[in-house]
Formats: sequence, structure tokens, C-alpha cells
Amino acid sequence: MRKGLWGRFGVVLCLTLMVSGFARAAESKDALKNAETAIRSGLLKLNDKLLVDTVSDTPINGVYQVVMKSGEVLYVSADGQYVFGGDLLKIGKNGLENLTEKIRSEQVRKTLAAQDPKDMIVFPAQGERKSVMYVFTDVDCGYCRKLHQEVPQLNSKGVEVRYLAFPRGGENAPAYSRMVSAWCAKDRKQAMTNLKSGQPIETLTCDNPVLDQYRLGASLGVRGTPALYLEDGRSIPGYQPADALLKLMGI
Repeated sequence: MRKGLWGRFGVVLCLTLMVSGFARAAESKDALKNAETAIRSGLLKLNDKLLVDTVSDTPINGVYQVVMKSGEVLYVSADGQYVFGGDLLKIGKNGLENLTEKIRSEQVRKTLAAQDPKDMIVFPAQGERKSVMYVFTDVDCGYCRKLHQEVPQLNSKGVEVRYLAFPRGGENAPAYSRMVSAWCAKDRKQAMTNLKSGQPIETLTCDNPVLDQYRLGASLGVRGTPALYLEDGRSIPGYQPADALLKLMGI
């Protein structure tokens, strides 16, 4: 008899917990929906160019993560009245974990994966391709030239290097026209190698992606060259030797 009573009580308890869980999930969904409406409205009132891509929960009650169309990540209160800049850090077992950097890397990964490799100057991996590295480069940059000397080593280890143009200073940069010529050359790879060796190349013009890639880099936060990104969207600031890069890629 006791067993029967306990069994019926257990069923009732389970059903109660399930209903309670569904209620909390519904409340959470409603709270997110209401917060998203308030946040979008608040940011638009501030500036009609502040376009929101996604709004999602954070581990902090009443604070929501907002990814802008520009790729910038903000943290905003549920009423859309308070905006927090900077990164959200979590104290974990292994020290500080940068939660914002994970989101930022995923945004970068999607953005770079959406670019057509045909618009880049690609130095392919030898044999099996184990990884891809995107490099925003300027042909007059000393460290860019130093990195280019190590591209064969990266290729030999299975890394494909994809160059995107980032003439520092944009259209007014001294390197801009030379980079256009490289992108318009019949043999882009050789033209890039020549420029990074200090050798002149034929001046050419054509329909090219140089300015678009410069703007893309700026939108991702590139300020100097070389600016390196791994296939998973992780950013590597500045020059690093091939051995260090391979270690970061787990190769």
C-alpha cells in the first residue's frame, strides 16, 4: 500500500516539476521577447544606424547580449536603458573565461567563411589541407613581408594561407595601387611575392576587391598588419613565426 501511495505521489511530483519547468521556460521566453523589443527600440532612438542582429540571454539576470549588424557585441539592460561596453568575463576553474571573445570569434568565423576565396590571393596547402589562415596584409609592411617568407613552411604543414588586402590608409595608401595591380595580375601569387620582396610589378587595373577587403578588415577591427585569423575566427594580433602559428592551430 505504501509503495502504491509513493508511486502515485512520485507521478504527481514529476508532473508538477515538468509543468513548473515549462512555466519557467515560457516566462524566460517572454522575458527575452520583451527585452528584445525594448532594446531594439532604445538603440534605434539613440541612433537609427544602430541595427541589432541578435539579442540573447546572458548568465546575469536582467542583462542581455546584443550582437549588432556591424558585428560589435554589447550588453544591455532588459529595459533598453543601460548599455555596457567591453568584454564579459567569467571566473572559472582555470581563471578568467572571456565569454564575449567566443561570440566575437564566431561572428568573425561566419564573416570570413562567407567570403569567396577566388577574391583572395591563396597559397594552398601542400597535400592534405589541415587548416586555413586568413591574413589581412599590406605589401609595404615589414612584418607582412617577414610572414610571407614563412608561408612555404605553413603550406608544407597543411596550412592554406588566404591573403586579403588591407592597404593601411585605404585608397590613399602608397601601397593601394600596387595591391590593385597584384589582384589584377595573371599570376596573383607571383605578383604578391614580388611585391613583398621589394620588386616592382606591372601596373594594372581591373574590377578588384581591394577596397572592399580593406573595408571588411576595418569592420572586423583590423587596425594594423599583418592581422591574422584562424579558421575558427580566433584573432592573432600581429606577426608570429610559423612554429608558433602551427602550435596555435594544433598542427
